[in-house]
Amino acid sequence: MRDLGVGFGYLMKGQRWVAQHGKQYGMGLLPGLITLVLYAGALVALALWGDDAVSWATPFADDWSSPWQGLFRGFLTALLFALALLLSVLTFTAVTLLIGQPFYESLSEKVDIAESGHAPESGLPLWRELWISARDSLRIVVRAAVWGVLLFALGFIPVVGQTVVPVIGFCVTGFFLVEELTAVALQRRGVELRDRLALLRSRKQLAWGFGTPLAVAFLVPFVAVFLMPGAVAGATLMARDLLGENGSDDGDAAARGGQDSDAATRRMPLT
Repeated sequence: MRDLGVGFGYLMKGQRWVAQHGKQYGMGLLPGLITLVLYAGALVALALWGDDAVSWATPFADDWSSPWQGLFRGFLTALLFALALLLSVLTFTAVTLLIGQPFYESLSEKVDIAESGHAPESGLPLWRELWISARDSLRIVVRAAVWGVLLFALGFIPVVGQTVVPVIGFCVTGFFLVEELTAVALQRRGVELRDRLALLRSRKQLAWGFGTPLAVAFLVPFVAVFLMPGAVAGATLMARDLLGENGSDDGDAAARGGQDSDAATRRMPLT
């Protein structure tokens, strides 16, 4: 259970770090603002024309009598919007990180330098890093979407669907958020996606302690934008812990993760 507190501590340390480095914080806000505008526009368009899209997709219901046609299409419209909201929460981090790759790479490097005096580099050109980031983000989004559909369906189970399922949903969302955020630092160290996932699974409580509160906070409009720079900084500190790089202050935590670091540090192929 201690890892839950350690994970939450890294989230708070990241926010404190960017608060003390105003220039990095200001630059880190830009990608989140761009993504927020894009997502808000898409959701507004869905709210305005979602019922038309549902009517177009269900021509077989044109001849249904009232109130069944309205109830059926109204339910599908609400379901479509709910799924869009869930998908926006699950993908916001991935899209923001992709848009802000140069900004967040620079932020993560500065955290590494502040902690150890140097920052690992992937040695890859920017276009290659963007391609790898986009490819891995798509894989994570697909995994998260499958979980999202499954949990949405389980939400219709009486009692369990209104109590247990939402908690599981936040934990799952938090886990994938942590993967996306730690990828900024771990990708520079050449850690592949499958190894990043294995590393996080070996420290699930650490990931939940960091990611679950963040997933809850991201539900509040605009909060994600302001928390993203600190989340990247905190995730860099967590990545150092996962690979045993944090030194004596976090030695016991690093020791628990040390046995998994060898598997997680296999280098990503350059071709």
